[in-house]
Amino acid sequence: MDRRKVVVYALSASTLTLVAPLGLRRLSQAEAAPPPPPGGGPRRSDVVAVGADEEKLVLEVTAANKVRVKLPRAEVGQGITTAVAMMIAEELDARLTDVDIPLADARTDGGNQFTGGSSSVSSLYDPARHLAATARARLVTAAARRWHVPANTLLTRDTMVVAPDGRTATFGSLTAAASAITHPDVPADPKPAARHRTIGRPATRIDARDLVTGKATYAGDLSVAGAKPTVVARSPKLGGTVVSVDDARARAMPGVLAVVRIPSGVAVVAETFHHAFQARDALKIKWAPGPIATLSDAGIRSRLRAALPPLAAPPRGSTQVQGEFEFAFVSHAPMEVLTAVADVRADHAEVWFSSQSPVEAAESIAEAVRLPARAVRVHVVRGGGSFGRRLNYDAAIEAALISKAAGRPVKLMWSRADDIKHGRMRPVTYRRVRASVKDGRIARLDHDATSVNEGPGRGLDLPIPMGAWRSVDSGTSRAAEEVMLDEVARSLHKDEVAFRRTTLHSAAAKAVLDKVTAGRWGRRLPPHWGQGVAVHEEYGSFLACLAEIDATDARNPRVTAMVMAVDVGTVINPRGLEAQLMGAAMDGISTILYAGLHIDRGAVRESTFADFHYARHRQSPLELKVHIMPSKRAPGGAGELGVPASAGAVANAYARATGTKPRRFPIISTASTVS
Repeated sequence: MDRRKVVVYALSASTLTLVAPLGLRRLSQAEAAPPPPPGGGPRRSDVVAVGADEEKLVLEVTAANKVRVKLPRAEVGQGITTAVAMMIAEELDARLTDVDIPLADARTDGGNQFTGGSSSVSSLYDPARHLAATARARLVTAAARRWHVPANTLLTRDTMVVAPDGRTATFGSLTAAASAITHPDVPADPKPAARHRTIGRPATRIDARDLVTGKATYAGDLSVAGAKPTVVARSPKLGGTVVSVDDARARAMPGVLAVVRIPSGVAVVAETFHHAFQARDALKIKWAPGPIATLSDAGIRSRLRAALPPLAAPPRGSTQVQGEFEFAFVSHAPMEVLTAVADVRADHAEVWFSSQSPVEAAESIAEAVRLPARAVRVHVVRGGGSFGRRLNYDAAIEAALISKAAGRPVKLMWSRADDIKHGRMRPVTYRRVRASVKDGRIARLDHDATSVNEGPGRGLDLPIPMGAWRSVDSGTSRAAEEVMLDEVARSLHKDEVAFRRTTLHSAAAKAVLDKVTAGRWGRRLPPHWGQGVAVHEEYGSFLACLAEIDATDARNPRVTAMVMAVDVGTVINPRGLEAQLMGAAMDGISTILYAGLHIDRGAVRESTFADFHYARHRQSPLELKVHIMPSKRAPGGAGELGVPASAGAVANAYARATGTKPRRFPIISTASTVS
């Protein structure tokens, strides 16, 4: 972060409009000058300066005294729009309510618009603040020249400039004058952290009222001219294809507008979703069974176990503590089902949906409908949850194909069953972990894993739709290692926390562990209750978790309390960070105890939240505390950080409460496995 250089450009516009390429080296003044428009003449208001990086934040101060920054990231509930608004408000001294963060469309000239890897805050922190600091300097200069006073005597607050004599001018009233200023009279450097008044203070989300009143707009809420409700009939088996279809009855039903075949099934376009679902169920389809029609969980596990290579010989004179772990398939199951609106014409296409990778999505859509990439426009819409699911764009491609085949705009919605039975999922993973212990410490830790891959790669290649799931590989790898750490400590007759502390090399990691265990670890609990701890370091951040569980009924355990301590460097919004960690805690609880998918002869068994058992209110902690450690470091990542530690802590708590060694997750299986 400290090596990143940011260059801010002014655009030719009637209002103050600035562009900050992300991750730039510092350019010379000649390099930084915006190029003249082709053929000379006056600059247009939509000319964007060309920099060394194709990714740009664009800030505009409007005459209505609003600050707008189009965000090249997806808002899927994680609160990134609020975090960026706080960065902008901090450097501008603007009211948070005056900052608007709409989502940017997919860029047609490339650039990074990827939302993932817990990278959004850390990647945007410097550019957003430099952008806003430059805007502030120009606004202050405009006010100084209007009032004929030294610029360094002016202050900014509440989206306005304030003179020593009490005169004020809103940013909106200064924006036209500020747009003409190229060399401000005051420095354009971001504030030091000691002067922060917005960053680091708990803030309510800028979209909170819209979310709770139903005003927030998702893809399913859009009213695109002519777009009609659409659903798809899909094979009962994964990868099954249509052999033949009799659609006569469906076409004759009220409200049905079109029935078309696409590679993944048969689509019905109708006046309402009710009509569409009725007609879908009236289709008579003969299906080819698909490439894994005879394969079930037991067979997949057997193949994964066989694919694991043997571990190397352990160090001489060491003793071994070993475990083999299986982690099930898991659906992302965002609360908002996949929805996409598409309008594909002969020479262009527009698609509206929530996307974490809109540039790649636009290119894939263009290829699917056989249009030039420049002819496809993707509008990024807010998403109601993701957890990695919206990195892929299955629904958008389907919607585009249906629109092209039907010759009309469509609004495609996947049902919950569609997404659980045919959507992407976290791959099943088999892990072998061995700790070689010598002289009271771990001399070497061997950890090997194999998983189901959708395409070529290490592991087991099967045509099952896989996708990155929140925390990706760390959620399973770290959980397995934390279970083994506890077992090693017990084999040495050592306290699990004291032993774990000797394995940590970072002062920050030790500090978060000390925070969650202080005054709590080892306290007296009722019979069949247990405590577990885990630590995780990733994304430049550190987190420790302590979980307490009631396993009086070992088949119906309840996590009663969870304490987290986190060091993510500079925190933008403590309230948002707490919310992220609460969600991560529920992910860890769910995937360790209850939530998994099963494959029965080529089909996913589960179809709704009635049988895909994510933790409910009755299974959530009665007590959940988050301790945020003070730090002067640049921001690290947080969105995925809490999953591995919470998973490991819950697994260890269950092991201590029941006296068992958990090896298969989720621990609580609600149905037998088909062979």
